[in-house]
Amino acid sequence: MQNLEVQQASIHGHDLAFRTAGSGPVMLLVHGMAGSSSTWLDVMPALADHFTVVAPDLPGHGSSAKPRGDYSLGALADTLRDLLVVLGHDRTTLVGRSHGGGVAMQFAYQFPERCERLVLVSSGGLGNEVNVLLRGLSLPGAEFLLAVGCNRWVHAAGTTVVRSLRRLGARPSPEFADMWDSYGSLADGETRAAFLQTLRSVVDHAGQRVSATDRLYLTGDVPTLIVWGDRDPILPVRHAHKTHAAIPGSRLEIFEGVGHYPNREDPHRFAQVLIDFMTSTEPAAVSTPQWQELLLRNSPLRAAP
Repeated sequence: MQNLEVQQASIHGHDLAFRTAGSGPVMLLVHGMAGSSSTWLDVMPALADHFTVVAPDLPGHGSSAKPRGDYSLGALADTLRDLLVVLGHDRTTLVGRSHGGGVAMQFAYQFPERCERLVLVSSGGLGNEVNVLLRGLSLPGAEFLLAVGCNRWVHAAGTTVVRSLRRLGARPSPEFADMWDSYGSLADGETRAAFLQTLRSVVDHAGQRVSATDRLYLTGDVPTLIVWGDRDPILPVRHAHKTHAAIPGSRLEIFEGVGHYPNREDPHRFAQVLIDFMTSTEPAAVSTPQWQELLLRNSPLRAAP
């Protein structure tokens, strides 16, 4: 049985929580907004039988520190790079779910020489559309609504109801359990503030304000897998099909009857898909000169009008 207990590293004076297990090629699992490394617990044992699996709590999330600071995609990617260095890992396959997919793509963009493969799971940053609730929470004043709606009393009362239903034989779905954990985390003021900073860095009233679609050509030499649920209520599955078409050679896995949490709703299939992808592809080895050549080839200079 793999030990998946939370560990802590102090990076630049701030605690960063993470779980790690296994040996072999490194796989970095990046959770979504208001989530934590616990979202991967259903799949980590199977993956750790084949690979070194690292699942951090991003800054502002889970058991990691929640300072007032920079929660942009770039800053989060920097933190993941630093964690890998601290753990002694040079290169990794990046697996990002939802907002974590945006962080994974940013990591691949900033540190192409460290990225062996890219797995995008119900990923943000691939289109404008996003659930209307997240758009609303990006508006000024949302912090006051969250403080009222997400407090410890309400979460404790809801947890009591859930426990009562379990005693009666009802079992909440894995997707509900993940969402309830995320909601519960927002009862903490520091977590709530970090959540809003993170959300507003990528979403506004009109939808997602950060997109990787104009830079997907840079992933042409990186084996890429796209995983999505066909009933995703947060990010529409058409983003998966458009991204698959934009990245030659990418693989697309659509989970039928699944929502925004493929790794929780069908963990066995999810783990098997990742294992097959890892074992049937060669890791990318993109050097800085190669990346520069690709960028320059697609960024011609011309005289200003």
